[in-house]
Amino acid sequence: MVEMSETLNVDPAELKKFDELASRWWDPEGEFKPLHRMNPVRLAYLQDRTKLAGKRCLDIGCGGGLLTEGMARAGADVTGIDLAAGPLGVARMHLKESGLQSVRYIETSADTLAESEPSSFDVVTCMEVLEHVPDPARLVADCRRLARPGAQVFFSTINRNPKAFLLAIVAAEYILGLLPRGTHEYARLIKPSELNRWSLTAGLQFHNLTGLRFNPLNDSFSLTDNVDVNYLMHFAAPA
Repeated sequence: MVEMSETLNVDPAELKKFDELASRWWDPEGEFKPLHRMNPVRLAYLQDRTKLAGKRCLDIGCGGGLLTEGMARAGADVTGIDLAAGPLGVARMHLKESGLQSVRYIETSADTLAESEPSSFDVVTCMEVLEHVPDPARLVADCRRLARPGAQVFFSTINRNPKAFLLAIVAAEYILGLLPRGTHEYARLIKPSELNRWSLTAGLQFHNLTGLRFNPLNDSFSLTDNVDVNYLMHFAAPA
């Protein structure tokens, strides 16, 4: 068990939220239903922008392992890390069911892993995590430290504006019930310009910004040019 310290970039209250829901992580109709709908779109975005087969990949904030296993099925050798013990335990249990051999899970933080395995990964993903940590800029910098020269780095998060507040929080959590109430805090949402600035400061090179749109009529996600609410960003470490 990882000991919490003041130096870790983690909010214990955020970990508690996900620990309490851990057992339902792989239920496609449960509290993590949006992640199940979103995951194929996120994975396709990665595969459109980089080759995963044969690559060493890192999934930061892997939770129950949805994206981690998806990348492994695409042929990657994947490390999934998280500080929430509950979801990580579920990820390990599901790995036994899936039988994938190219996945390892570690209960650790990005900054701790960057000390022991710097410049080690060809692909680094940090999906729906930045808005849950106290210092997102620091996490972006840790992603850069973990990336090999020429590595591809991917983020996804939620924009901060009135439209995002209405759709991602009010509608998703309080009206449609797509997510548990309190999943997101408006003040912690992140504008693309902020994420781009942090990434450039960390030494990453910008490649792409794409929106992620939810259609309640067919209960599905798709990529879009509109980045008002959910969005993905692709960067690369200098070769």
